[in-house]
Amino acid sequence: MSNEILSTLLKEYEQKKTKAEIDLINRKNRLYESIPRLKEIENELNKFAIETTKNILNGNKSDLNLLNEKINKLKFEKQEILKSKGIDLGYLKPFYSCTKCNDTGYIMNNNSKVMCSCLKQKLLNEAFNNSNISNLDKENFSKFNPLLYSDEVDIAKYKFNISPRKNILTIKEKSIEFIENFDDPNYKNLLFTGNSGLRKNVYI
Repeated sequence: MSNEILSTLLKEYEQKKTKAEIDLINRKNRLYESIPRLKEIENELNKFAIETTKNILNGNKSDLNLLNEKINKLKFEKQEILKSKGIDLGYLKPFYSCTKCNDTGYIMNNNSKVMCSCLKQKLLNEAFNNSNISNLDKENFSKFNPLLYSDEVDIAKYKFNISPRKNILTIKEKSIEFIENFDDPNYKNLLFTGNSGLRKNVYI
C-alpha cells in the first residue's frame, strides 16, 4: 500500500475527528442554553481541576481530598440533571466513528503507537478495490476458458517445451491446491514468475 493512500486516509481521519469535536461543541452550546446550570458545573469542574493540578505540582496534598469531594459532588449533580432530562452521559462526548482510536487511526499498545484495526481495514479495502479480487463475480475459475490458450508447443517463443494451454491448466491446478490448503502451514505462499507477455511459472 503506497504512502500516498495512507496519507489520504489519515487526512480523512483528521477531518472526521475535527468534525466530531466541532459537533460536540455545538451540542454542548445548545444544551447549556436550555440548562444553564450544566455550564456552571463545567466551569466549576474546570476551576477545581486547575486547582488540583497546582496543588499536586506544589506538593500541597492537604486540600486534595476536599477538592476531590467537591468534584465528585459536581459530577453527581451533572449526572442527575442529565438523567432527569433523559440525556445519556455519552451525549457530552465526541461521537467518534471509532472509539478505539478516537478517529486518529492509531492506538497505544505497550507504550508504542500502533495502527488501529479500523485503519488497517480501510487499507485492506483500498487494496481490495484496486485489485481484480473485487470482480470475483466475473473473474473466477467458473469463467475460466483454457481454449483461449494455444495447444501448440513453441519452444522458440516461450522457451518451454509445453503448450500455453497445458501451462495455464497447471497454474489453475496449483492455484486451487493453494486455496484448498490455505490454512496448512506448508502452503504459505503462491508465487508467479515470468516476463510480461510470456508464460508464467507458479510455485507453492
